[in-house]
Amino acid sequence: MTAFSTRLTIAAVLAAGTFALVRTAPQGSREAAAVRAARAAQNTAIAAHDLDRAATFWTEDVVIRSGLGRVVQGRASYRAAMAADSVTVFRREPDRVDVSDNDRWPLAFESGTWTGRGARDGRPLIRGRYAAQWIKRDGRWLIRAEVFVALGCSGTGCGRPLTVQ
Repeated sequence: MTAFSTRLTIAAVLAAGTFALVRTAPQGSREAAAVRAARAAQNTAIAAHDLDRAATFWTEDVVIRSGLGRVVQGRASYRAAMAADSVTVFRREPDRVDVSDNDRWPLAFESGTWTGRGARDGRPLIRGRYAAQWIKRDGRWLIRAEVFVALGCSGTGCGRPLTVQ
């Protein structure tokens, strides 16, 4: 086999592989879009302080590590923690959503940035990055776990205590 024919064979294999990936992408794209839509709907509920609606996006056994280290376990506890902080409106902005390509694993990974703004004036108080694990149950994408890391603050947001355990 000549160098040219070897390169041609490699190019053909890569092209076929790329074609196969592109053909399967729409399903992943639809599912990733569904996760993004669920996140947007949850953001809307949080902004309206409709915590009952926001909680419908969490599994019953959801686990959270807050931006400053607090661990929250369970839907009811997460809802109560959000209700206790009525001065802040949190928003998550995904920059990436990856969906499992294994049909037996209905999972998605989301990462992005988050902000906490003053409920009265909308000024930024705290911000950072987050990651979330989603699971699809009964046709709906639900958040199973979230990890937030605070990376910046301003004003009264800088006085929030770090949780050390």
